[in-house]
Amino acid sequence: MGQGPSTSALQQCIQGVANNRANFAAFAGSPLYQIQWVKPYNLDVPVEPAAVVRPETAQDISDIIKCANANGVKVQAKSGGHSYQNYGAGGSDGAVAIDMVNFQKFSMDTKTWYATIGAGNRLGEVDKKMHAQGGRAMAHGVCPGVGLGGHATIGGLGPMSRMWGSALDHIVEVEVVTADGKIQRASATQNEDLFWALKGSASGFGVITEFVVRTHPEPANVVQYEYTIKLGKQADVAPLYSKWQALMADPKLDRRFGSMFIMFPLGAIITGTFYGTREEFLTTGIPNALPQDGNGHLVINDWLGGLAHDAEKEALYLSGLAMPFVSRSLAFKRQDLLGPEKIKDIFNWVDTQKKGTLLWFIIFDAAGGAIEDVPQNATAFAHRDKVMYYQSYGIGLPVTKTTKDFITGFHDQVVQKAGPGTWGTYPGYVNNALVDQQKQYWDSNLPALEQIKARWDPKDLFHNPGSVRPAKN
Repeated sequence: MGQGPSTSALQQCIQGVANNRANFAAFAGSPLYQIQWVKPYNLDVPVEPAAVVRPETAQDISDIIKCANANGVKVQAKSGGHSYQNYGAGGSDGAVAIDMVNFQKFSMDTKTWYATIGAGNRLGEVDKKMHAQGGRAMAHGVCPGVGLGGHATIGGLGPMSRMWGSALDHIVEVEVVTADGKIQRASATQNEDLFWALKGSASGFGVITEFVVRTHPEPANVVQYEYTIKLGKQADVAPLYSKWQALMADPKLDRRFGSMFIMFPLGAIITGTFYGTREEFLTTGIPNALPQDGNGHLVINDWLGGLAHDAEKEALYLSGLAMPFVSRSLAFKRQDLLGPEKIKDIFNWVDTQKKGTLLWFIIFDAAGGAIEDVPQNATAFAHRDKVMYYQSYGIGLPVTKTTKDFITGFHDQVVQKAGPGTWGTYPGYVNNALVDQQKQYWDSNLPALEQIKARWDPKDLFHNPGSVRPAKN
């Protein structure tokens, strides 16, 4: 965004809010702006916000929003900054990016065991703080560097979600700054429609400053399973994937177990986490359905040890470092999962393709369980009926056309061979190349979201390429 009159006025307004505070804001064209302030996660998606602001209070955010309104500039919040399309920086040029890094509040009510958490906290810090204040826990993903603010408002899925539900299912109240600059509370009894929308689609409705969440006692024991296959050919892995998928699709599968199947250049890895003792894990019968030869092993941990183990394994594939990458994903209902012959065809196809990189991997991640217990229209998060997701990643310096063709081609293969109801994806796996992007994220909840958007943000102040748009009444 150029330094025209509107940008100059925006800059003056934000500098007025800063009131000479150091490290409060930076503007397009500033030295080291991209590296020190914008900090894009996907280096294959360039974005240049007009300003990046690091507010310290909800009132700061209110004042920044008023500056953006006055200058016709869009606004996006960033918690951890792990958006695949850099939505925390606006997703496209010219926005005001609100970096929530200073919102680190944490407290625990030992009567209700509700935690109040600032939106700038990252998942790893949330775990440590909950552990220190009562040995409590909540469901979320496994990457410790991911910010709670974005994660908990798009779904927030992880290995404990089959047992406890999604992260957003734990939210009981939020403080949020809305498009008019008002600092508001939202819950099931206050600003109910806004609260409904925030639980699944917050980026289009406001800037959440803090969450109040319900918590659980930490599981005392965690059993972690890992099996590595290094065969060199994906075709040889296909039968193993079919068996794993059948296990994870079983409606009677013990909810204390979560698992991933990860394809990589020389084979595959199955990981699993069971929240209970080794004896309880063996009693479920799950180990009998998993490979048990010399390539597999069990690790016994406590709660924090289990989280660290999951984070270590995830880091092998999803580094917290910024890099250029391309990604696609899809969500599956139980009845639309791939059959053995189609799985074989797809894995054979992978063997025949040029990848353009040695850094590629494809993750199949089990869902279902407690996530399915919540009605689809209870929150904005719509994918309650999905029992599995896949996500593919191709990394390159830069990402080549060959890599993009491979990732896209794999997706096309899956779409062609999956059941007719296979459509849509988790809104955390954003992709601007999607057709009907918003519909794929929010499905049947989208019309209601558009109506709520028209009430709370009719001028679409909170905007990125994949966010909800206001209904045209």
